[in-house]
Amino acid sequence: MNKYLQILIKNVRKHLEAWLNNQERIQQKELYRFLHSIVGTASTIGFHKGGEIAQKLKSQLDENDEKEWLKEDLQEFLFPLISTFYYEEISNINEIVERKEELKDKKLILLIDDDTALLMYLKDELEKNDWLVIAVADPDRAINSYYDLNPDCVIIDIHMKNKSGLDVLIELKENMKQHFIPMIMISVDHTKETRMKSYQLGADDYIHKPLEMDEFMIRINRQIERKLAIEDLILLDDLTKVFNRKYLQRTYDRFVSSMKRNYKVFSIAMVDLDQFKQVNDTYGHIVGDKVLAGFAEIVRIRLRLNDVVIRYGGEEFLILFPETRANEAKIVLDRILAEFSKTPFKSMDDQSEFYCTFSAGIQEVYLDELDLKKNIDLADGALYEAKSEGRNQVRIVPVNNVRLHKKIVHIGIIDDDPIIRTMLQDLISKSKYTDGFSLDIQPFKDGMEFFESDWYLKKNEPYLIILDGMMPRMDGLEVLQKLRELRYHERFTIMMLTSRKSEQDISRALQLGADDYITKPFKLLELETRLGHLIKRMK
Repeated sequence: MNKYLQILIKNVRKHLEAWLNNQERIQQKELYRFLHSIVGTASTIGFHKGGEIAQKLKSQLDENDEKEWLKEDLQEFLFPLISTFYYEEISNINEIVERKEELKDKKLILLIDDDTALLMYLKDELEKNDWLVIAVADPDRAINSYYDLNPDCVIIDIHMKNKSGLDVLIELKENMKQHFIPMIMISVDHTKETRMKSYQLGADDYIHKPLEMDEFMIRINRQIERKLAIEDLILLDDLTKVFNRKYLQRTYDRFVSSMKRNYKVFSIAMVDLDQFKQVNDTYGHIVGDKVLAGFAEIVRIRLRLNDVVIRYGGEEFLILFPETRANEAKIVLDRILAEFSKTPFKSMDDQSEFYCTFSAGIQEVYLDELDLKKNIDLADGALYEAKSEGRNQVRIVPVNNVRLHKKIVHIGIIDDDPIIRTMLQDLISKSKYTDGFSLDIQPFKDGMEFFESDWYLKKNEPYLIILDGMMPRMDGLEVLQKLRELRYHERFTIMMLTSRKSEQDISRALQLGADDYITKPFKLLELETRLGHLIKRMK
C-alpha cells in the first residue's frame, strides 16, 4: 500500500497548498467533501491514522452548512490532519518504481542519511546535474527498496542514529552480489581506521564532510561512468549467466543472414515464469533470484548447442532456435517445462518447499517478415494465450502469421479521488481475472467528464463501470440513473463504490440498476473477487 499512501499524501498536500496559498475563502461543502474523500481512501489503503483524524474533523461539520472558512481558521482546524500527512519521509520511492520505464534515461542515485536537512540540500544540489535522486531518511526502508530501484549509485552516511551506515553497506553487498552498484560512503569521521573499514566492506569511495559540492559531483559521476563502462563490456546477465538483451539484435541478424543463405526458417520463443510476482511477495527477492537462476540452468543444460537463450527482462526470456520449425521448438520447450515444473525450491528458512512453471509462445520467422519487434510481439501474443488458458503450457503462433487476438474488456472508473482511480487501475491491470484479456481502462474524475466523453458510445460491446457514490457536479446515483435510461443500457455492468452505509441508499442504488456495490473502506482482495465475477458475466 506504500505507493498509494505516497499518492494520497501528494494529493492532500496539493489540495491544502491550493487552499492555504491561493484562496481567501473556502466553502464548507468543499471542505466536507475533501475530508469525506480522505476517510474512504485512507482507510482502504491501510492508513488508518489518517482516516481516523479525517473522520473526527468531518464529524464536526454539517455538509449543508453554507459557512465560508478563512484560510487562517482553516489551517488551525486542519492542523491535526496536516501534521499527520506531512510527517512522512521525503522519499518518493514508489512513484519512481512505477515510472521506471519512463525515467530510464536518467541516472538514479539513492541517498541514505537520517539528517533530513542535509538530505534535502543534497537532493536539490545533485538534481541540478540532471540526476534523479531518491533521498531516504530510514535506512531499513532504503534497503527494502534497493532491489526495486536498482540505482546507478548509492551514497550512505556512516553515522546515523538507529543504524550504522557500515551495516547498511554490509546488507546491500550481501543481498545483491549479482549487481555492480557503486557505493560511496560519506562521514564527518576523518580517521584512517574508518576509511579502511569502509573499503574492506566493499565501499567504492569515501568522502568526508563537509562536502565540497563540485568535487562531490565529479566523484559521483566518475563512479557512474565506471558502472556504465563495466556494463558495456558484459553481454552475460550476471544473475542467470545467460545472454542479456545487448546480445539479441546481433544474434537475430546472424540467424536472419543464415536463413537467407540456406532458406531454412528459425523460431523465436518468448518464455515467462508463471505468477513470479507471487514468489517474490511470498518468499522474497533472494529466493526469487534462485528460481530465475535455477530455471536458466535447466534451460542452458537442455537446449541444443546452437540455441541461444537471452534474459529479456525480469522473469521473461527469449530463446532463438536456428533452423528449427515451431513444432520442433515446442518439443524442446515441453521437455524443459516438464523438468522445471518438478524442480523443488525452498524458502529462506528451508521450512517450506514450492514449485514453479512457465508459459511460452513460439513464432516461426520467415523471409517475408523479418522485423524483430513484430516477431517478438507475435510470440508474445501466443504467450498470453498460454497464460489465459491456464498457464504451464507452450503455444505456437498459427502458420499464417495472423496475430492472436485477446478479448477486449472496456472498464470505466468514475471517482473524484485520484488515489482510488490509480489504485483501481493498478489492481485491474494486474488481476488474475483479467489475465489474457486486452484491457481498455478509462478513468474519469466525475460523472460529467464521463458523459462529456464519447468513450462509452464507441463500441457495441460490454462495459464494466466502477462508480463512486458521492462525487461533485453529478452524484453517483445520478450517473447510475442516467446510464440505465440509455436505450442500450444493457451493455453496462455497474459496480457502486460508496461510503454511504444507509440501507436506503444501497436499496436505491440496486433499484436503479447497480449490479453490485461495496462500501468504503473495502479490502482489495474482496473488491478484486467481486470484479472477477462481474467480468465473467460479461464474457
